[in-house]
Amino acid sequence: MNTNTSQTKIATFGELLLRMNVANGNRFTQANEIKVYVGGAEANVCVLLSQLGIPTDYITRLPQNDLAQLAVNELQKYKVNTSKCVYGGDRLGLYFVEAGNQIRQSQVIYDRSNSSFATIQKDQINWDLALADVTHFHWSGISPGVSHEATLVCKEAILAAHQKGLPISSDFNYRSKLWQYGKHPSEVMPDLLQYSTITVADLDAIEIYFGIKTDAKESDADRFQKTFELLKAKMPFLKTLAMSFRKSDGPAHLYKGLLIHEGNFYQTSEHKIHAVTDQIGSGDAFNAGLLYGLTHKLSGQDCIEWATACGVIKQSIHGDFAISTPDEVNHFIKNGSSNRINR
Repeated sequence: MNTNTSQTKIATFGELLLRMNVANGNRFTQANEIKVYVGGAEANVCVLLSQLGIPTDYITRLPQNDLAQLAVNELQKYKVNTSKCVYGGDRLGLYFVEAGNQIRQSQVIYDRSNSSFATIQKDQINWDLALADVTHFHWSGISPGVSHEATLVCKEAILAAHQKGLPISSDFNYRSKLWQYGKHPSEVMPDLLQYSTITVADLDAIEIYFGIKTDAKESDADRFQKTFELLKAKMPFLKTLAMSFRKSDGPAHLYKGLLIHEGNFYQTSEHKIHAVTDQIGSGDAFNAGLLYGLTHKLSGQDCIEWATACGVIKQSIHGDFAISTPDEVNHFIKNGSSNRINR
């Protein structure tokens, strides 16, 4: 492991899920076979960080059953530490995916009500203890979307990390189908996001959470930089903002990353993705790549190149997890995508 990250340890908090994927490109109403993957935004971040050589702690609440054990085993396979998880509640959250194609959208149905995570209570995790040996804390907007109870525990974690002076990384991650417990995200998210030092966001979620709008006629770079200036008033500790932008180019996707870090603006060139195997988890891979760059104290340009490369590579991989290595990411940054065989 690199000496400059030997002290780094990133903790995350979120819901561990089983992803039930309708097999063979069928629709939900045609389903006769389901492929099972393990996922969840913060777990996805941990899995890639661990493969990139950064120790991670994944913290959640799980039921005591074999489905939870299946999910935990999968994290442990990728060297994610799960020893700080707490147990209780009745069930693991599920989500079902119908893969789209270039004609229709992919569809997601959540089955997370009354999950162990959704029914978590304050004081079930000792955050002082859980964060005692970590150097960074990461969370996403999915957790407060799940339930009021999860919001309260997320706030406990954020405050504990803030009081310890840890860098706090967040992902806005707005999921319209999750916010079903009577609170609008704008009533919940600004209070939680105000402590972030690093955040990954998108223009739509920023508008939903904070009411901040930019002119769609302006360039991505201009909108991004104006958004950062407006966000700083709401997020006083914010030093680093990153976004990925995706556009269609016929059947292909164009994907790029933008970053403001310590007052300077950086962007990548557009990557043309000719075939998307699985888009789910690409934002989490982007987060992990950014955190890798920041913890290695890479230049701002290298940080956003790493984030974007990880986001692109994930889209070639089935499931939620970005199964990748530093060598593969470095090769992509130097050479772009490849149709050659490495032999």
